[in-house]
Amino acid sequence: MAGNKTGTDQNPAYPFPLPDEAEARAALVLGLRRRGVGAREVLAAIERVPRRLFLSARHHGLAYEDAALPIECGQTVSAPSLVAFTVQALGLAPDHSVLEIGTGSGYQSAILAHLAARVETLDRFATLTDLATSRFAALRLENVKARHMDGLEGLKLKGPYDRIVVTAAVETVPDAWVQSLKPGGLLIAAIGKAKRPQSLIRFHKSENVMTAEHLMSVRTVMLQPGLAKKL
Repeated sequence: MAGNKTGTDQNPAYPFPLPDEAEARAALVLGLRRRGVGAREVLAAIERVPRRLFLSARHHGLAYEDAALPIECGQTVSAPSLVAFTVQALGLAPDHSVLEIGTGSGYQSAILAHLAARVETLDRFATLTDLATSRFAALRLENVKARHMDGLEGLKLKGPYDRIVVTAAVETVPDAWVQSLKPGGLLIAAIGKAKRPQSLIRFHKSENVMTAEHLMSVRTVMLQPGLAKKL
């Protein structure tokens, strides 16, 4: 896999592993396989990443349930099945560069880091960016960088990217994202309106033409513009 050295649950930043944590991760992966996630490298990455590290202590017991859970700044970490299906749909190769819009807890970012050469992840909350950076360091993931930035503006200076993935919904794809995607690249984002079912769409860029493919229906928060004034 493409990710750099990874730590273990014995890392000082993660000192109290659950006795049955390995079994819980294996059971999660088995459940994902039964739900149709067939990419072995994606399942292996999910099994390697300790989701518990990305949650507050009161939610550790639910870390390997297939459910979205609350995190800091009033945000959520997506259910593992949504992460798995999304990452699988990206069709990542070990030499790919990835831009993630919406770092959140950093859980999906860490999985991406095991599958791609370089991951840049953006979030409007400084708190989330700082926490994710600490988690990446604890796992010794050296090929992923969290940045406190407005995701709607993208990150042109480090692009273009082979893949772009968005963890919140937008009504339309910003031109900045299109310009940041390499020809032949893929972009996955939920498209729709707030508080309504949205369509998770995989866009393919051919020269300057974007074609769209519906993957599934989802319901997620809308991506907000600008940097958060607090947190």
